[in-house]
Amino acid sequence: MSSTPSTTSRAEKPRPRRGEGQWAFGYREPLNKNEENKKNDDGLNVRQRILDIYSKSGFDSIDPADLRGRFRWFGLYTQRAPGIDGGKTAVLEPEELEDRYFMMRIRIDGGQLNAAQLRAIGDISTTYGRDTADVTDRQNVQLHWVRIEDVPDIWEKLESVGLSSTQACGDAPRVIQGCPLSGIAADEVIDATPQIEQVYAEHLGSPLFSNLPRKYKTSISGCASHCTNHEINDVAFVGVAGPDGTTGYDLHVGGGLSTNPMFAHRLGAFVAPEQVSEVWAGVTALFRDYGYRRMRHRARIKFLIKDWGAEKFREVLEKEYLGYALPDGPAPQLDPGLQRDHIGVHRQRDGRNYVGFTPRVGRVSGTMLSRIADIAEEHGSERIRTTADQKLVILDIADDQVSSIVAALEGEDLQVRPSVFRRQTMACTGIEFCKLAIVETKDRGSQLIDELEHRLPDFPEPVTINLNGCPNSCARIQVADIGLKGQLVTDAQGQQVEGYQVHLGGGMGLNAAFGRKVRGLKTTSAELPDYIERVLRRFLEQRAEGEPFASWAARAEDHDLT
Repeated sequence: MSSTPSTTSRAEKPRPRRGEGQWAFGYREPLNKNEENKKNDDGLNVRQRILDIYSKSGFDSIDPADLRGRFRWFGLYTQRAPGIDGGKTAVLEPEELEDRYFMMRIRIDGGQLNAAQLRAIGDISTTYGRDTADVTDRQNVQLHWVRIEDVPDIWEKLESVGLSSTQACGDAPRVIQGCPLSGIAADEVIDATPQIEQVYAEHLGSPLFSNLPRKYKTSISGCASHCTNHEINDVAFVGVAGPDGTTGYDLHVGGGLSTNPMFAHRLGAFVAPEQVSEVWAGVTALFRDYGYRRMRHRARIKFLIKDWGAEKFREVLEKEYLGYALPDGPAPQLDPGLQRDHIGVHRQRDGRNYVGFTPRVGRVSGTMLSRIADIAEEHGSERIRTTADQKLVILDIADDQVSSIVAALEGEDLQVRPSVFRRQTMACTGIEFCKLAIVETKDRGSQLIDELEHRLPDFPEPVTINLNGCPNSCARIQVADIGLKGQLVTDAQGQQVEGYQVHLGGGMGLNAAFGRKVRGLKTTSAELPDYIERVLRRFLEQRAEGEPFASWAARAEDHDLT
């Protein structure tokens, strides 16, 4: 496989009338500041400057191009300075918004951790991060309050247990999502662990892929319930049984949310397990070379495949990057009744059990992560997993240990048998730490859970409620039953206050759709519990037998959704 198309094939292609900054057509001069910074120096090179200069000389010694650009290649963003309200987010310059502390994102490929790794993250959090930790919906763990002086020690502790923050952010391949039950689920199509490990080993940190047009998200999974959400990844390998009955992957490209949500395109190509790393490199190199670099907001692969279509994308991939044609293959089997989060106690294929449990909206702490490692080991397990829904799973629990581990987890407010609202509510980082946020989310989400559990204690349906602090959809608001996009709204007294624009009826799977926006439908944060209670009660009154919330929301009258 060649990661660079032949010069002959490129020479035959006419240059587009309006340059999009595509390298494949000879546009190598940077067309914006981000591209200029990447051309000036590879993001991977900043590691040595952190070790040799910045960690020794302190925050004020950091080059701004590194601070607000290349640091991301090692999972580091400056966090929001305390006390800056959401109305200033789009007004102040980055240096006015940022604190002298960092968020650090630790990549956990495949969501796979052992007890020693989880305990190391917990120790780092308590020692260097004021005991903060969030489990993200990309299966990472995110820390806060990190000082630049402490980064080398943190890296040393992470690397001593086989973890890193390399390319956890930036215009590069980010964490590879995988099913937390890989290798143990009784109903999985294929165990994707070897493919995740191969892609990681062969391509993570490679300078071939360290300057992509934008961020690049991967999932590789054989999960029967499709828990890694292939529909919204840049590239996804989805477990299927091939034409002759052998298992492999169906290739999807170009999913993503943010302000221009798009579902991934299915290319119709079957990828054998031994081809995954090569095909992943081909798709990634195609994006590197043909991806749009002129305008930052159009630099995701979803815009390229939208313009090209799946047929052309597959043709270029096969002819210019792989050098062979992939066989056609079947589409994945989607079940509208399956929840994707793996919560509860369930049987493994080896007769033991896995136990999935729910922190509040992904918010934990270093102390809590260490305690989870202890609980796992006390019950005979060394394997802990993160999920794509801000949850965790402990594997390999014997039958006679199930009652004890459930009691231990729930004693720490880690619910194995959660309410609908504890299980189905997610929230992004929000204004507490994020420079892009306009409103608070984590505490708001936690309070909302308590309110709804009190008001609707027997609510029967698995309605997802996702809160996001800005329009970027880190918490997947467009594919939630109730998606809440943070913004300033006007309250009854005419004051600008924190609130949310409402999206209703989004989802993935067999009936994938982006949430409906009713004109002018917004709620203040203070009124949020009242609004959600009102809409959920109307749903219960008006739905047909067995009708899910998303179907009802799609057909309901506007006044029933307000």
